[in-house]
Amino acid sequence: MSIDPSSIPSFGMPPQQPGGGQPNPAPPVVVPDQELVKQLLDQMQLKHVVDEEGDLTAPWEGFRVYYMFRGDEGELFAVRSFYDRAYPIEQKGEILDLIDEWNRDTLWPKVYTHTHEDGVVRLIGESQMIVGMGVNLEYFVATTANWTNAAVGFEQWMAERLGLQKEVDGEGGESDSGSDES
Repeated sequence: MSIDPSSIPSFGMPPQQPGGGQPNPAPPVVVPDQELVKQLLDQMQLKHVVDEEGDLTAPWEGFRVYYMFRGDEGELFAVRSFYDRAYPIEQKGEILDLIDEWNRDTLWPKVYTHTHEDGVVRLIGESQMIVGMGVNLEYFVATTANWTNAAVGFEQWMAERLGLQKEVDGEGGESDSGSDES
């Protein structure tokens, strides 16, 4: 099964029906698998690899997004983001306040903390859906694309909220004003 590029969501107006006639038949219901997700990531032009545990991973600078099927029969599809930025345990309260705000204001990913034994706090984002009985192909494609975009958006949002935008944009960027004034 392959993904038709036109099935990647436009998030705009509903598509026009050819000739203004009857609506297109309902898209197929599929039981998604890793090959389907690979095709979607290829369509989205995202680099991806399969890690040593067999999970599909799309790496970004500063985080990785995993596309995983879990459960006895792979009936649970999860998109999980592991963010590399480490926070000291003393900053956990501030981080929790920020991710509470994110979780209240957005649908996905739901973000939580993981505190390592050495006191380093890291963030993980997660979105899940049950797919074992099948799912509408367009819905699966749109949701997976949205979850991926949201995982990237969270990293940018967090950097902005913590005043780390220089770190994200790269040190020594252009100044905000275009003038020669000091």
